[in-house]
Amino acid sequence: MAKTTKKAIKRPHVLSAAAALGGKVSEVTIRMPITNVYMEGDYTGTIYVGSQKTPCNVILDTGSSTLAINGKHFDVSKDKSATITDIAQEVAYGDKSSWIGGVIQTNTVAGVGSQLVTLKQVNVAVAYHATQSMFGKSDGILGLAYTKLNDAFTMPGPTIPPKYGYNEIQTGKKTFVEPYFTQLEEAGLVSNKFAFYTKRSMISMATSKPNTDPLNHGFLIMGGGEESTDLYTGDFQVARVVDDLYYNTNLKSVRVGNGKQIAVSAPTKSSGNVSNSIVDSGTNELLIDQELFSEIENALGASLTDQLRAGYVPMSKLDLNEWPAITFVLEGALGKDVELEVAPETYWQTHTPKAGYAVAVLSGDSGDGGGQSILGLPLMNNYFTIFDRSVNKGRGVVSFAKIK
Repeated sequence: MAKTTKKAIKRPHVLSAAAALGGKVSEVTIRMPITNVYMEGDYTGTIYVGSQKTPCNVILDTGSSTLAINGKHFDVSKDKSATITDIAQEVAYGDKSSWIGGVIQTNTVAGVGSQLVTLKQVNVAVAYHATQSMFGKSDGILGLAYTKLNDAFTMPGPTIPPKYGYNEIQTGKKTFVEPYFTQLEEAGLVSNKFAFYTKRSMISMATSKPNTDPLNHGFLIMGGGEESTDLYTGDFQVARVVDDLYYNTNLKSVRVGNGKQIAVSAPTKSSGNVSNSIVDSGTNELLIDQELFSEIENALGASLTDQLRAGYVPMSKLDLNEWPAITFVLEGALGKDVELEVAPETYWQTHTPKAGYAVAVLSGDSGDGGGQSILGLPLMNNYFTIFDRSVNKGRGVVSFAKIK
């Protein structure tokens, strides 16, 4: 059983819609500052790993489940709290990045100031081979999804120091590793929920010092969300999670401006997808199933579609007043559909990758998405978003309230 190094702040209870489903409102929360500066889009936050408390700036990803630290950043040999295991992991992501590593069990610390929480003997993969695009300027990745995504392989001997390649790992006995957040919750340190507060899906380069731009910063709240009334306003809309692989949701329709509802089909049977959409903090765009995206393009009209397909334009040639809001309608968990409006200022990210230019973060899946859309950060940027895993028979819900 882990314990806190310092007493975490207790916050008043605030009733949310998810509470109607039997969810708990956390008394103990960890508010972690996060930023998109290091990855120029994806958000990262700092945890401390090992007996030496190495600061590790990790990508925060609801689309995966593994806590992996770049072995070039973290020195296992100096970690007096590390237990070496026979478990190896090989993880690949949708953007074609990947890594191979050995799993250790060691101590971690999360939070800042008076909200520091220590968890002992956490499953941490130390990545010893990674594609060039994997970690960027971060030090690792923290997956926040479920155990079913955190598969691994038991090998004939210790996996640290590294000695197993991809082909050898695949011959090991398949197993599953409990993710960090699951271990944190099962230790009784926080409730089984977390929340994101973000304003951008790509870095804002509006100033010469992007690290000082408040648009590039936000928060991850572990163990709660509803109590953070300084970050949102109004009531929560509660979307049902239909499967606990990813945060799988049922996208019912899309509306462009005041146009008609575009009905969304179920995923194709051949794809194996369990739903037609997922909510993913590790994707900095709205990656829409191609068939559905074509209908969105038709609703936008030829002139706007041409500019959208260009994807990268000078802001002097982009009049956001001409662009409509796009509303995504998800199946609700409380008998009412969830309607999430993505503003033109959100699906067009201005002043990126440099001042005076804009990038479209709404696109079609050019591959075979199998009828599944990835609803990334742009869906979350206008909403305080809570992932509550304590309700809906363990599958959870995702709740949205307008940010302040």
